[in-house]
Amino acid sequence: MPLYVALSQEMQNLDHYVMETLGLPPEVLMERAGLGVAEKTFQYFPPKDFPKVLVLCGPGNNGGDGFVCARHLSERGYQVEVLFFSEEEKYSQEAKKYLDILKAIRVPLQKISLFEEFETFFKSFQPNLIIDALFGTGLKRPLKGLYQEVVLSLNSFKSLYNFKIVSIDIPSGISSDNGQVLGAGVLADLTVTFECYKAGHLIYPGKEYSGIIEVIPIGYPWKFLKNNASEILPKRIYLDEEVASLLFRPRRGFFHKGKAGYVLILAGSQGKSGAGYLTALGALKAGAGLVTLASIKSLQPIYCSMLPEALTLGLPEKEKEVSEEAIPLILEALRRKKSLVIGPGFGLGEGARKVLFELLEKIELPLVLDADALTLLSKEPSILKKYPSSKVITPHPGEAARLLKTETLEVLRDPLKALEELIELTGAVVILKGPHSLIGSPTGEIFISSIDEPGMSQGGMGDVLSGMLGAFLAQGYSALEAAALAVFIHGMAGKYLRETLGPFGFTAKDLGETIPKILKILEKKGWKEENSLGI
Repeated sequence: MPLYVALSQEMQNLDHYVMETLGLPPEVLMERAGLGVAEKTFQYFPPKDFPKVLVLCGPGNNGGDGFVCARHLSERGYQVEVLFFSEEEKYSQEAKKYLDILKAIRVPLQKISLFEEFETFFKSFQPNLIIDALFGTGLKRPLKGLYQEVVLSLNSFKSLYNFKIVSIDIPSGISSDNGQVLGAGVLADLTVTFECYKAGHLIYPGKEYSGIIEVIPIGYPWKFLKNNASEILPKRIYLDEEVASLLFRPRRGFFHKGKAGYVLILAGSQGKSGAGYLTALGALKAGAGLVTLASIKSLQPIYCSMLPEALTLGLPEKEKEVSEEAIPLILEALRRKKSLVIGPGFGLGEGARKVLFELLEKIELPLVLDADALTLLSKEPSILKKYPSSKVITPHPGEAARLLKTETLEVLRDPLKALEELIELTGAVVILKGPHSLIGSPTGEIFISSIDEPGMSQGGMGDVLSGMLGAFLAQGYSALEAAALAVFIHGMAGKYLRETLGPFGFTAKDLGETIPKILKILEKKGWKEENSLGI
C-alpha cells in the first residue's frame, strides 16, 4: 500500500471518518500515537545517552499525544518532566484522561502561563531531550505571545545546552500544508508523524525544520478506506521505490527496437550543444529503441562524435538557432515517431518560436516541453491546452513563475498551489522540479517524489530528465506514468551517485549513464499487469 501525503483538512476528514463512522475510539488512537512516538524516541535517543526529557504539551490533542508519550518514556527509564500550557478543563476528554493518568502515577507536571516560568524551569532542569507536543497539523495561524517565545527560545537554547528535539506529527509552528513557518517553528531533529506524510514535511522550509521523518501506523484501516471511502483519501501519493516498481514494466519475451519506441528530440543551439546531447543520452539510457536528435546543421559533427548511438537530423539555422525553414523537415521526420521532446537549448529567437507554435498546431503525438520551449510558451501558455495529444511540461520554479505571471518566491511559498495552477493553465501533466519534485495530472492525481538530492543542483540534469520522459512516452507509458517513473529514476540515479561518488560534483552525463542501474533495481521488484495505483 503506497504512502499518502496529506493536507491538514484531509487528515481532519480521515480522523472524523475513522472515529465517527467506523467507531475507532479517539483515546485508542491517542494511546497508539503517544506510544509510537515514545518507541521512536527510545530508538533514536536512548535513556543512557539522553536521560532527562522535558515534554511540552500544547492545548490540543497534540498535547494529549505528549501526555501519553511522557508516560511511556517514564516507564522506559527516562527522567521525565511535563510542562503543559492550557487550563486543564480546556483539554479534550481523551487528552484530559491521559493528563489525569500522569498525575496518578506521579509524573512531575507543571502548568506554564508565563515565559519566565518556562525559562526558569528549563535552565534549572537542563534536559537532554525535548518532546515537542505543542501544536500539530491543525495549526493555521502564526504563533505569537507565550508560544512564539517558547519556540524561539528552544531554537536559541539548542546549541548552548546541546539537547535534541522530537516533534510529534509536525514541528510546532510549521504549516502542514505548505511547510511555511507560522510565526516561529521548532527545529526538530526527529519528527514522528502518523499514518502518512504531511505536505509540510517535504516542502522547504518545513523539510529543514522536520529533521528525520518517521511515519508510524496508529490504526487506520487503509485497505478498507481505499475500497470503501476513496473519496476521503489524500490526493497525493509519496513516490518511492515501491510505487515506482508498480509503474515499471520489465521487458518480456520477443522484443525489438520498434517496440521500444522512436523519439525525436528538438534541442541544442550554438553555445547550448550540450543540452541536445544530454537529452538524447537520457532517452537512450531510459530504453528508447531509436532516438533522432534534430538540431542546427552546424552542430551535426559534434553530435555524431559525442553520441554515435543517436541518429541526427541537420536543420536550417539562422543566427545560431533553428530557422522556421526547418518546419517541413521536422514534420517529415515526425512520421513513425512515438514521442517528441522540444526545448533543451532549443533557442529563444523568432525562428525557434515559429517552429514551436506551428508544430503545436500541426502535430498530434505525445509531447515533452522543457527549458526554452517553456520560456517561448510563457507569453501564451494557454495555447497548450488545445494540444490534442498527451503532453508533459517540466518547469523549475523560475519557469513556472514565468508561465503563471508571478514571482519565483510565490511558487516556492506554495508549490502545490502552483502545480495545480499550471495544470489548469496548460491541461498538461506537470513536473514542478525541485527538492521532492511534484508531479500532477489534469485528472487529479499528484505524486510527490521521495528524493531530495542537493548534489543534483547542476546544469544539464533537467535535459536528461526530458530525454527520459520522451523515452517512456515512446514505450507506451501514459503521460502521468512516464512523468512519475522518470522523476523517480532520475532522482534515484542522483542518490546512487551521491552514495558511490560523493555528495556533489557528479555531472548530468554521470547521471544519465547511471539510469540502467536504477532500471535493474526496479526490474527486480517485478511488475503487476494491473498496478494497484489505479492510474
